[in-house]
Amino acid sequence: MEELKSRPANSSPLTPLGFLDRAATVYGNCTSIIYNNTSYTWSETHRRCLQLASSLSSTGIKTGHVVSVLAPNIPAMYELHFAVPMSGAVLNSVNTRLDARTVSILLCHSESKLLFVDTLSQSLALEAISLFPPNENPPLLVLIKDDEDDGVSSTIDSRFCCTYENLVEKGNPGFKWIRPESEWNPIVLNYTSGTTSSPKGVVHCHRAVFTNTVDSLIHWEVPKQPVYLWTLPMFHANGWSFTWGMAAVGGTNICVRKFDARIIYSLIRKHGVTHMCGAPVVLNMLSNSPETKPLQNPVQILTAGAPPPAAVLSRTESLGFIVSHGYGLTETGGLVVSCAWKREWNKFPLAERSRLKARQGVRTLTVTEADIVDPESGLSVKRDGSSLGEIVLRGPCIMLGYLKDPNATSKCLKEDGWFYTGDVGVIHPDGYMEIKDRSKDVIISGGENLSSVEVESILYTHPAINEAAVVARPDEYWGETPCAFVSLKAELTRKPSEIEIMDYCRAKLPHYMVPKTVVFKDELPKTSTGKILKFVLREIAKGMGSSSTRVSRM
Repeated sequence: MEELKSRPANSSPLTPLGFLDRAATVYGNCTSIIYNNTSYTWSETHRRCLQLASSLSSTGIKTGHVVSVLAPNIPAMYELHFAVPMSGAVLNSVNTRLDARTVSILLCHSESKLLFVDTLSQSLALEAISLFPPNENPPLLVLIKDDEDDGVSSTIDSRFCCTYENLVEKGNPGFKWIRPESEWNPIVLNYTSGTTSSPKGVVHCHRAVFTNTVDSLIHWEVPKQPVYLWTLPMFHANGWSFTWGMAAVGGTNICVRKFDARIIYSLIRKHGVTHMCGAPVVLNMLSNSPETKPLQNPVQILTAGAPPPAAVLSRTESLGFIVSHGYGLTETGGLVVSCAWKREWNKFPLAERSRLKARQGVRTLTVTEADIVDPESGLSVKRDGSSLGEIVLRGPCIMLGYLKDPNATSKCLKEDGWFYTGDVGVIHPDGYMEIKDRSKDVIISGGENLSSVEVESILYTHPAINEAAVVARPDEYWGETPCAFVSLKAELTRKPSEIEIMDYCRAKLPHYMVPKTVVFKDELPKTSTGKILKFVLREIAKGMGSSSTRVSRM
């Protein structure tokens, strides 16, 4: 067999862009996108993406150039996930909730050639461009108008070269899109969410995105032609790859600019939504809404981004949502660990099912290996549900690296062949993994390592608490002690005191894990995807000084 080898016919580069060609053939007359009163079919979406890719090429965008977009979950944002890489360029989706200084830094760092700007982000984009250093060339600006948004001015600022629809209209619908010469060519550049205060530019290739997309459809068991509600920002890891995934299965994308629980329930009823994704904060929103009613038909909801408290999972499922739970990072481009459900677990009571589902689970199909290792020895931890270690991964889903940051790349993509995630977890006797914390979030109190996630899971069971986050507060005696930041439910007639919260935890936790400080806030600081910004809370706790000036009693 030595003479058999790879040839052009059997080694064409993998890319998710071909999903759109197929969708136009198989699902051509089926609805691809719905946004307010606007809708497109898959044939129309295919044509529009080719026209846009054609126009980008005509404006001088070349293979490897970075094209950025600053927009919420509107049709243009979806189309750009195909059109930009179809022109050979690399798509950079920018978080719309960043401040102008950060946006400016990211655009400079990426050397973005063109920036698509949603009409409601004009001032943010223009301020960001004004902050460019004199020796840096800012990107061309293209305005994405929203004719359905009342109150938006029809005039176009002269600093924008044209509108999004101008580019679509003048493009060639017969454009032959630019296939990657290698499946290792970059397709997207995504900046990390900033929960660690310093975003890094994560580069993924066509191969990684293709395998991630197919993998996600398999492990979530997505059928043909689902109705998918975009409650997960597309700028967050490209919507966990479901931007391309919906084309693969001919789904209907329900786009929504902004939402709350009322809007979500309304869209579910109006369009017969079958699938949606979101961080645990979305589940919390749905299960705590005053308008909460059991669903007429089940809705599949995939959650990740932060460990979901079992209490929130239980409340959400009691309404008729079927919750699936997974784990991934910007660096993996989507979910790579999934809480694969076992049939025998269906016999358990709701509380036990929720506890099991709160675990992150096992590697998905296309991930080569996943493990939890002792950071010092590099050996696998015991499968006892209590031995802590760092989650490590290897497989085609892993990023190429961090843009212009070889030191950060080599720190996590190590010579031993593993990607070190920085997340701390345990492996249970059944082989399922569970995250206990980010390595930087572990609290060391009196020599004991305690998991902030574990304390938070208890806080979330308190009937008055809406959100909770636990961080380390300096302590002269213990080194660090747990400091809980909580927001309370709006409909309360009586608010609990700090002492009552502590007593509640003391009845359910070892005493060394009980928060020594409870801080009440109207709302906890979060990223746009619902991750609580713990580094902000850590700074607040640090500024509060020592939690004791005497020996604490535990």
